[in-house]
Amino acid sequence: MIQRIKLHLLVLAALIISACSQKPKSIRIAVAMPLTGDMGTEGQGVKRAVMLAIEEANASGEFSLPLEARALDDRADPKEAVSVANMIASDPSVIAVIGHYNSGCSIPASQVYARANIPMISPASTNPKLTSQQEEPSWTLPKCIFRVVPTDDVQGSFAAEFVRGKLKFNQVAVIHDKSPYGQGLAEQFHDSFIKNGGQVISFDGIAIGERDFRALLTRIKGAKPEGVYFGGLYMEASLIIKQARELGLKAPFFSGDGSKTDELIKVAGGAVEGSYFSITGIPVEHLPSAKPFLEKYNQKYPGSSVKPFDHFGYEATQIILTALKQTGADRAKLTEAIRSMRHEGVLGVTEFDQKGDTKNKIITMTQVKNGEFVIVN
Repeated sequence: MIQRIKLHLLVLAALIISACSQKPKSIRIAVAMPLTGDMGTEGQGVKRAVMLAIEEANASGEFSLPLEARALDDRADPKEAVSVANMIASDPSVIAVIGHYNSGCSIPASQVYARANIPMISPASTNPKLTSQQEEPSWTLPKCIFRVVPTDDVQGSFAAEFVRGKLKFNQVAVIHDKSPYGQGLAEQFHDSFIKNGGQVISFDGIAIGERDFRALLTRIKGAKPEGVYFGGLYMEASLIIKQARELGLKAPFFSGDGSKTDELIKVAGGAVEGSYFSITGIPVEHLPSAKPFLEKYNQKYPGSSVKPFDHFGYEATQIILTALKQTGADRAKLTEAIRSMRHEGVLGVTEFDQKGDTKNKIITMTQVKNGEFVIVN
């Protein structure tokens, strides 16, 4: 009996040693995005861009192991995002994360990645807290959180200066969706507009998923604002615009990059005509450095239009791949390589500051004219 137990222990030990000595068969980059629901079309676009970058990398022959993208659906829900982050962190073959899309998902998920020392680059989350939390005295984790988009304080201030300075509006109403992204963007707009001498006559929050805004819009109409600013995502934005026009509220509508998508025009229809939308960076179709990306994307995904943050997802992946060539599949070394990198690619030159934010601070204002987004500033 004792001999049999010893034999079993020896076999078990051999299996453990064998398992530990096995080399990984591939290197994974996780893609954590909303792949279903209202924001699913945006997340699917980023996923396609990441897959394109990885396919190109595999074809280059520059990597010793095959590269894979592991895509997980966070459903734009913070709790689901943390669950997804834990699944990613438990996968030893994952070396980095492209994600998340929504700030409300990125902020809690980022702490999971930091505990596992997995570098994360967000292609879309703009709430300043995502990276600034790494500068707080209470943050004792590795500083491995980055983003390739400018933050809400830059975008909100830009929009407020445009509305107040260029359009000369004196008073506006502000609405937000209570999310870290939407409310954060609205607060930045609010503070900057007042700082520039304007008046915010109302500041109201709505719930994500809400569909009837008529009571709120009727009250806002009575206050006679010169413009209405919304911090939030495209579905609520499109419904607010439609219902405002139905109620006779004709004040121009303004919003940020979370609303600027072709899906908004599909839902809002003609009601969105003349509305303004700021966007981080320069629209991809106007970026000379993005021309090769656009050609490859359209060739690989015919019939799928490029979404506003797809090229940011592609660039984030390229940054990780460049670091991987320098360091190999070591999470901690990847983080340090990304932090010190000067990357030239689709977005031009990308470098990160001490918080992990991109040093690119370009914001563009667009307006819907004849059913298309046109640059106006």
